[in-house]
Amino acid sequence: MISATHKSSGKTVVSLGLCRVLALRGLRVQPFKKGPDYIDPMWLTEAAGRPCHTLDFRTLGPEEIQARFARHAGAADVALVEGNKGLHDGQDLDGGDSNAALARLLGLPVVLVVDTQGIARGIAPLILGYQAFAPDVRIAGVILNKVASTRHEGRLRAAVEHYTPVPVIGAIGLQPALAITERHLGLIPSHEMREAERIVATIATPLGT
Repeated sequence: MISATHKSSGKTVVSLGLCRVLALRGLRVQPFKKGPDYIDPMWLTEAAGRPCHTLDFRTLGPEEIQARFARHAGAADVALVEGNKGLHDGQDLDGGDSNAALARLLGLPVVLVVDTQGIARGIAPLILGYQAFAPDVRIAGVILNKVASTRHEGRLRAAVEHYTPVPVIGAIGLQPALAITERHLGLIPSHEMREAERIVATIATPLGT
Protein backbone atom coordinates (compact mmCIF):
# COMPACT_ATOMS: atom_id res chain seq x y z
CA MET A 1 0.00 0.00 0.00
CA ILE A 2 1.16 3.49 -0.87
CA SER A 3 -0.16 5.85 1.78
CA ALA A 4 0.87 9.19 3.22
CA THR A 5 0.87 11.29 6.34
CA HIS A 6 -1.83 13.57 4.94
CA LYS A 7 -3.72 14.46 1.78
CA SER A 8 -1.76 15.94 -1.15
CA SER A 9 1.55 14.55 0.09
CA GLY A 10 2.34 13.04 -3.31
CA LYS A 11 1.15 9.45 -2.99
CA THR A 12 -0.57 9.55 -6.40
CA VAL A 13 2.63 10.70 -8.11
CA VAL A 14 4.58 7.92 -6.37
CA SER A 15 1.92 5.32 -7.20
CA LEU A 16 1.82 6.32 -10.87
CA GLY A 17 5.58 6.29 -11.16
CA LEU A 18 5.93 2.89 -9.53
CA CYS A 19 3.16 1.37 -11.66
CA ARG A 20 4.78 2.60 -14.87
CA VAL A 21 8.36 1.65 -13.90
CA LEU A 22 7.36 -1.85 -12.83
CA ALA A 23 5.29 -2.31 -16.00
CA LEU A 24 8.27 -1.20 -18.11
CA ARG A 25 10.32 -3.90 -16.41
CA GLY A 26 7.93 -6.49 -17.79
CA LEU A 27 5.91 -7.10 -14.65
CA ARG A 28 2.13 -7.41 -14.64
CA VAL A 29 1.10 -4.63 -12.27
CA GLN A 30 -2.38 -4.64 -10.79
CA PRO A 31 -3.37 -1.24 -9.37
CA PHE A 32 -6.06 -0.67 -6.76
CA LYS A 33 -7.43 2.52 -5.24
CA LYS A 34 -9.00 2.83 -1.82
CA GLY A 35 -12.34 4.57 -1.73
CA PRO A 36 -15.23 5.32 -4.09
CA ASP A 37 -12.91 7.13 -6.47
CA TYR A 38 -13.16 7.30 -10.25
CA ILE A 39 -10.46 9.86 -11.11
CA ASP A 40 -7.33 8.35 -9.56
CA PRO A 41 -8.19 4.88 -10.97
CA MET A 42 -8.10 6.34 -14.50
CA TRP A 43 -4.59 7.64 -13.90
CA LEU A 44 -3.50 4.32 -12.36
CA THR A 45 -4.96 2.42 -15.32
CA GLU A 46 -2.99 4.69 -17.65
CA ALA A 47 0.23 4.08 -15.73
CA ALA A 48 -0.06 0.31 -15.23
CA GLY A 49 -1.73 -0.67 -18.49
CA ARG A 50 -4.29 -2.68 -16.52
CA PRO A 51 -7.72 -1.65 -15.21
CA CYS A 52 -7.58 -0.28 -11.69
CA HIS A 53 -10.12 -1.59 -9.17
CA THR A 54 -11.50 0.23 -6.13
CA LEU A 55 -11.61 -1.08 -2.58
CA ASP A 56 -14.21 0.81 -0.58
CA PHE A 57 -15.46 0.15 2.95
CA ARG A 58 -18.71 2.03 2.25
CA THR A 59 -19.85 -0.16 -0.63
CA LEU A 60 -18.09 -3.45 0.11
CA GLY A 61 -17.93 -5.61 3.21
CA PRO A 62 -14.60 -6.91 4.55
CA GLU A 63 -14.98 -10.31 2.88
CA GLU A 64 -15.96 -8.68 -0.43
CA ILE A 65 -12.87 -6.47 -0.29
CA GLN A 66 -10.66 -9.47 0.40
CA ALA A 67 -12.25 -11.44 -2.43
CA ARG A 68 -11.93 -8.57 -4.95
CA PHE A 69 -8.30 -8.00 -4.02
CA ALA A 70 -7.41 -11.69 -4.20
CA ARG A 71 -9.19 -12.18 -7.54
CA HIS A 72 -7.41 -9.38 -9.36
CA ALA A 73 -4.06 -9.49 -7.57
CA GLY A 74 -3.82 -13.22 -8.20
CA ALA A 75 -3.44 -12.60 -11.94
CA ALA A 76 -0.56 -10.13 -11.52
CA ASP A 77 3.08 -10.11 -10.47
CA VAL A 78 2.71 -7.00 -8.32
CA ALA A 79 -0.33 -5.50 -6.61
CA LEU A 80 -0.21 -1.84 -5.62
CA VAL A 81 -2.93 -0.18 -3.55
CA GLU A 82 -3.02 3.61 -3.47
CA GLY A 83 -4.62 4.90 -0.31
CA ASN A 84 -6.70 8.05 0.08
CA LYS A 85 -6.01 10.93 2.45
CA GLY A 86 -3.63 10.08 5.29
CA LEU A 87 -2.81 6.64 6.65
CA HIS A 88 -5.09 7.01 9.68
CA ASP A 89 -7.68 9.42 8.26
CA GLY A 90 -11.33 8.49 7.78
CA GLN A 91 -14.86 9.20 8.91
CA ASP A 92 -14.91 6.65 11.75
CA LEU A 93 -13.35 7.64 15.08
CA ASP A 94 -12.01 4.12 15.54
CA GLY A 95 -10.31 4.21 12.15
CA GLY A 96 -12.41 1.37 10.79
CA ASP A 97 -12.53 2.95 7.32
CA SER A 98 -8.94 4.20 7.18
CA ASN A 99 -6.03 3.20 4.96
CA ALA A 100 -4.51 1.52 8.00
CA ALA A 101 -7.65 -0.59 8.40
CA LEU A 102 -7.46 -1.67 4.75
CA ALA A 103 -3.77 -2.54 5.09
CA ARG A 104 -4.59 -4.54 8.21
CA LEU A 105 -7.49 -6.34 6.50
CA LEU A 106 -5.40 -7.36 3.48
CA GLY A 107 -2.11 -7.89 5.31
CA LEU A 108 -0.36 -5.21 3.26
CA PRO A 109 2.95 -3.55 4.13
CA VAL A 110 2.71 0.23 3.93
CA VAL A 111 5.07 2.59 2.14
CA LEU A 112 4.56 5.99 3.73
CA VAL A 113 5.00 9.06 1.53
CA VAL A 114 6.05 12.10 3.55
CA ASP A 115 5.82 15.66 2.27
CA THR A 116 9.10 16.97 3.69
CA GLN A 117 8.61 20.67 2.98
CA GLY A 118 9.52 22.62 6.11
CA ILE A 119 10.66 19.59 8.12
CA ALA A 120 14.03 17.99 8.88
CA ARG A 121 14.84 16.24 12.19
CA GLY A 122 11.14 16.40 13.06
CA ILE A 123 10.45 13.61 10.59
CA ALA A 124 11.68 11.09 13.15
CA PRO A 125 9.00 11.67 15.84
CA LEU A 126 6.43 11.88 13.06
CA ILE A 127 7.25 8.38 11.84
CA LEU A 128 7.58 7.02 15.38
CA GLY A 129 4.13 8.40 16.16
CA TYR A 130 2.60 6.65 13.16
CA GLN A 131 4.22 3.39 14.23
CA ALA A 132 3.09 3.68 17.84
CA PHE A 133 -0.47 4.66 16.92
CA ALA A 134 -1.10 1.36 15.10
CA PRO A 135 1.76 -1.06 15.81
CA ASP A 136 -0.03 -3.88 14.00
CA VAL A 137 0.22 -1.98 10.69
CA ARG A 138 3.71 -2.48 9.28
CA ILE A 139 5.34 0.61 7.81
CA ALA A 140 7.83 -1.10 5.53
CA GLY A 141 9.52 2.05 4.31
CA VAL A 142 9.35 5.78 3.79
CA ILE A 143 9.57 7.82 0.59
CA LEU A 144 10.69 11.39 1.11
CA ASN A 145 8.80 13.69 -1.22
CA LYS A 146 9.30 17.34 -2.20
CA VAL A 147 12.86 17.34 -0.88
CA ALA A 148 14.41 20.79 -1.21
CA SER A 149 18.07 19.88 -1.79
CA THR A 150 20.75 17.22 -1.42
CA ARG A 151 21.61 18.63 1.99
CA HIS A 152 17.97 18.51 3.04
CA GLU A 153 17.74 14.88 1.94
CA GLY A 154 20.86 14.01 3.93
CA ARG A 155 19.43 15.52 7.11
CA LEU A 156 16.13 13.72 6.63
CA ARG A 157 17.78 10.37 5.98
CA ALA A 158 20.09 10.78 8.98
CA ALA A 159 17.18 11.53 11.31
CA VAL A 160 15.07 8.61 10.08
CA GLU A 161 17.97 6.14 10.16
CA HIS A 162 19.19 7.25 13.61
CA TYR A 163 15.89 7.40 15.47
CA THR A 164 13.60 4.88 13.74
CA PRO A 165 13.79 1.31 12.43
CA VAL A 166 12.02 2.30 9.21
CA PRO A 167 14.18 2.43 6.07
CA VAL A 168 14.14 5.34 3.65
CA ILE A 169 13.51 3.63 0.32
CA GLY A 170 13.42 6.68 -1.90
CA ALA A 171 13.54 10.46 -2.19
CA ILE A 172 11.97 12.79 -4.75
CA GLY A 173 13.03 16.37 -5.21
CA LEU A 174 10.65 19.29 -5.37
CA GLN A 175 9.91 19.28 -9.10
CA PRO A 176 7.03 21.24 -10.67
CA ALA A 177 7.13 18.86 -13.65
CA LEU A 178 5.86 16.06 -11.41
CA ALA A 179 2.75 17.94 -10.35
CA ILE A 180 -0.69 16.88 -11.55
CA THR A 181 -3.27 19.66 -11.77
CA GLU A 182 -6.02 19.46 -9.16
CA ARG A 183 -9.46 20.99 -8.97
CA HIS A 184 -12.26 21.02 -6.40
CA LEU A 185 -13.23 17.38 -7.08
CA GLY A 186 -9.62 16.17 -7.04
CA LEU A 187 -7.23 15.40 -9.86
CA ILE A 188 -8.25 16.33 -13.40
CA PRO A 189 -9.37 13.07 -15.11
CA SER A 190 -6.72 11.60 -17.37
CA HIS A 191 -9.03 11.50 -20.39
CA GLU A 192 -9.53 15.28 -20.10
CA MET A 193 -5.81 15.95 -20.39
CA ARG A 194 -4.11 15.60 -23.75
CA GLU A 195 -0.73 15.27 -22.09
CA ALA A 196 -1.68 12.51 -19.64
CA GLU A 197 0.77 10.02 -21.14
CA ARG A 198 3.59 12.56 -21.13
CA ILE A 199 2.91 13.39 -17.47
CA VAL A 200 2.92 9.73 -16.42
CA ALA A 201 6.14 9.15 -18.38
CA THR A 202 7.75 12.19 -16.73
CA ILE A 203 6.76 10.96 -13.29
CA ALA A 204 8.17 7.50 -13.98
CA THR A 205 11.52 8.69 -15.33
CA PRO A 206 13.08 10.03 -12.10
CA LEU A 207 11.67 7.10 -10.14
CA GLY A 208 13.23 4.61 -12.50
CA THR A 209 16.74 6.08 -12.62
